[in-house]
Amino acid sequence: MKVRRNDYGSLRPPAIGAWTPELTVTVVIPAYNCQDELDRTLATLATQTYPSHLLDVVVVDDGSEPALRAEAKVVRVREGWGRGNARNVGARAATGDVIHWLDADMIIAPDHVEAHMRWHHLLDYAVVVGEVLFGDDFDSGTVQPYTAKMLEETRRLKDAGTSAYLLHTGATASVSARLLADAGGVDPRLNMAEDTELGYRLAQAGAVFIPDGEARSLHVGESTVMRRQQEVHRHNWSYLGDHIPDLRWLRSHPRRQWLVPYVRVTVEAAGYEQTRATVDSALAGSVPDVAVTLVGPWSLLGEGRRSNLDDPLLDLRLLHNLYAHEPRVSFAWKAPENVAPTPYLMSVPPGWVLGADTVAGLVALDEGLVSVALEESGSGVVSARLERTAAFARARRVGGDLDALVDEMFGSVWVGGREYGLATAEEAEPVAGDPAKWRALAARRRDEIRVLEAEVAALREELAQAKEEPAKTGLATFLRRVI
Repeated sequence: MKVRRNDYGSLRPPAIGAWTPELTVTVVIPAYNCQDELDRTLATLATQTYPSHLLDVVVVDDGSEPALRAEAKVVRVREGWGRGNARNVGARAATGDVIHWLDADMIIAPDHVEAHMRWHHLLDYAVVVGEVLFGDDFDSGTVQPYTAKMLEETRRLKDAGTSAYLLHTGATASVSARLLADAGGVDPRLNMAEDTELGYRLAQAGAVFIPDGEARSLHVGESTVMRRQQEVHRHNWSYLGDHIPDLRWLRSHPRRQWLVPYVRVTVEAAGYEQTRATVDSALAGSVPDVAVTLVGPWSLLGEGRRSNLDDPLLDLRLLHNLYAHEPRVSFAWKAPENVAPTPYLMSVPPGWVLGADTVAGLVALDEGLVSVALEESGSGVVSARLERTAAFARARRVGGDLDALVDEMFGSVWVGGREYGLATAEEAEPVAGDPAKWRALAARRRDEIRVLEAEVAALREELAQAKEEPAKTGLATFLRRVI
């Protein structure tokens, strides 16, 4: 089934209690030194309406002392610590078609798991987020203000687009085991905000995020975020900028680089000067977190004796020499199809130069695919492409003509290259550090100035003549009238 962006409104889930489930689900509960809260959570799991033969529970004991007890499978963490690591251990131990994350201090309604699972029977790339109330009981509990505001402003995430993952929470969320694996699983290095980071990568894998108000749960009292919000943000924002390129406000520094690039540009290695012009322009744009993959037969570059200047692979070798120690440039035999978790993939033909704001302008179009017409050739239109990772990942999950599916689910558009600052290497203004091109540009500018000076001189002469003509015309008219 095809869902446009995050608008899951076309899905029609069955009413609770009025359908027959088939998928298995493993509820994974990371826990640490919380026996009483865990007992309460497990008690609510024991009364679920979802068929018991399709449901199992894995408790991940993250090093509690004494060890936690449960009438369920208990897996004790042997290496590492923290929520991300515990969730990762739990996912590896899970056997269900769907993995349902649940915090160890949650009270869930009897039909909570069933409410989640009805969506997974409709859509295999759904990520379902339950409703979490905070308070003393279900009747008096309230939704966290930030969550309530985002749900209200986005028609319960239908209009949230690619930002829907921001409401992904490990307190009660569910995802197919296959989608989780495709996204790379939980990052075991993160012990806070691991659910937000996972949500981002699930989005890049094509996920649709569905908040189900009928999947009710209760957290007794306030959460840590509610009690210590500024401290939590201070902690999490120190590293989320590295992992989530979409959080542009965390990447305000104009020069530094980050773990996950915002855009990966691929360039086929061709002539040295032409390819260099393209790569250098991609690295010099106003979007600083761009990485480049140079595509070519790099394995052919042996280390044996060769003619330095007559090497048949000379241009390829020169390109490798030039970028061997540039951390933003990598070398590959073939262009990557999927660059997740990087949110954008751009391909540019060698010899075409990006303007300073080309990447920023194309990304701002907010399409699943932007095709950039550069010039016509004997074989058709030479073009560049900007692909949204999430859009193509979802298209692959649906199956079929990828470009057509992306157009249907995320939108696509054709634009002119020159409108967005692309030019040939010969026409383009040089980037910093290319003195030869700067000298050539200066010469062109001097020629242009000489032409303009000549035009100005001609205009001044015309103006002088125009001022004389009215005077002569006026005198002649006066004389005719007098005589």
